[in-house]
Amino acid sequence: MREMPLDALPDALPDAIDVEKYVICTYYVGLPPFMDAREVAWAAAIEQTTGTWTLVPGETAEVRKRHVAKVIGVYEVPQYEYSTPKDLERRQYVIQVAFPWENFGAQIPMLLSTVIGNISLGGRIKCLDMRFPKSWLRKFKGPKFGIKGLRKLLGIKKRPLLNNMIKPCVYTSAKMGAELAYEAAAGGADIIKDDELLANPDFNTIDERIPLFMEALDRADSEKGEKTLFTVNITDRVPKLFENAERAQELGANALMINFLAVGYSAFRAVCEDPSVKVPVLAHMDITGALSYSPITGIATNIVIAKLPRICGSDITVFPAPYGKAPILKERFLLMAHDMVMPLHNIDQTWPMPSGGISPGHVEEVIDDLGFDIVIGSGAGIHAHPDGPRAGAIAFRQAIDAKMHGVPVSRYAKEEGHEELKRAMEAWGSKRTGFDL
Repeated sequence: MREMPLDALPDALPDAIDVEKYVICTYYVGLPPFMDAREVAWAAAIEQTTGTWTLVPGETAEVRKRHVAKVIGVYEVPQYEYSTPKDLERRQYVIQVAFPWENFGAQIPMLLSTVIGNISLGGRIKCLDMRFPKSWLRKFKGPKFGIKGLRKLLGIKKRPLLNNMIKPCVYTSAKMGAELAYEAAAGGADIIKDDELLANPDFNTIDERIPLFMEALDRADSEKGEKTLFTVNITDRVPKLFENAERAQELGANALMINFLAVGYSAFRAVCEDPSVKVPVLAHMDITGALSYSPITGIATNIVIAKLPRICGSDITVFPAPYGKAPILKERFLLMAHDMVMPLHNIDQTWPMPSGGISPGHVEEVIDDLGFDIVIGSGAGIHAHPDGPRAGAIAFRQAIDAKMHGVPVSRYAKEEGHEELKRAMEAWGSKRTGFDL
């Protein structure tokens, strides 16, 4: 490799690269003590850009200068300086590699193929983060609505939004689902969402479901004086996905939902950026665990769930919450929400939608953790309320009102006129405060 000029090597000082020309990836890497981490990183940088296990004739200095990835940091943790323990089984590193983004262009499939492709077969390697330059992000449109646009659409200035997932997840009667949607919406749900497990099956098609649901939500809206969105699940194979998007809007759907990892980032982006799609798009997180949940392999959740769907155009992204049934560490949860809302050059914010076993007793904690610009996702926490889904939605709105007024939810539930919240708290309590009447 030393036969190459220095600027053709898979190596560079981080200070010396033009950051607008590179996507910079940070990795955790665990190696046996006998392996040289920097040489491994160089080999990986070549493998994922210009070459293979040995130099080939066409891999000239000119090709390397333009296209080879640059290892810009190899940091051992802990960082041994004068010796290593004799019984050391593994040395652990944080490694940063800068990939010329002209190699893969402004698209996600080739980005992933480049930065975590073949090297994902190499054992203990996990992509912890990706730093995207302004020049790359400008090629993407991001959310059409985002936080500000959705607030304007719904006429809600400050409070968190309430989403209800229809339960049971899969059901045969669209009429039954529409009636459940009506009850939840009339109780105060701002968004009614199909479950990720129900899209367009023969026994409950979007052609049947959307008219019934929209009629039900129109009734609910006239009663409560608020607007309700129905995020209909259009997940399908390509090109049926795009046909579903068109058909759903023709039938009157005022929002769409896609299992974005199941269809792929590019298909998801294509729907979000399609100028004919005039409604908000919600991204569902299923399959994330297969990509992210190993602590030593895969891609970090903040990239998979937060950054990439946001860049592709998600207006709302469902992600696992640590309050109920979802297995996720609080710090990972907070980082995902952070990456959905923090400034990202030209890319607008995405609504974080924590979900997974959330009941009214969790409202206080989730707002404390994430603030008011969130969509609170609840399924069974509304439909399993002792007095039905309308009461379940009312209980959530009462819990939100309590937090908006700075009153502890447990105290608010004891006040007159908040029977729905009281019943919910009696049924499920609160992770933070408990509830004792």
